[in-house]
Amino acid sequence: MLKHLTFILVCQLAGELLAKALHLSVPGPVIGMALLFAFLLWRGGIPEELAVAADGLLRHLSLLFVPAGVGVMLHFRLIGDDWLAVGAALVVSTVLTIAVTALMMDWLGRRAEAGNGEGRADG
Repeated sequence: MLKHLTFILVCQLAGELLAKALHLSVPGPVIGMALLFAFLLWRGGIPEELAVAADGLLRHLSLLFVPAGVGVMLHFRLIGDDWLAVGAALVVSTVLTIAVTALMMDWLGRRAEAGNGEGRADG
């Protein structure tokens, strides 16, 4: 399990290094996640031990939000000064996320139904 947890962290480190070296505006952890995803696609699946390591991280995901929460509280006055812009951004991003998720679910559902209907002799 330690080997696979290290692999996850190495992917994040590689993403950070790429982001800094190439002066990308994409955060390093996002690039690292894309690298991990590409590896899993190339491999054709998720190794069982990697799934166990990732599930362990996901079980304690809420702990990873503590530093972010502390940072928000540290700069709470700044957020309070721009509460309208922050609130509007939160509302708009939430509504857009729900809309995009609904559209994707609808599209994927129609695609799945079309795929199930093809090749059937009865109908």
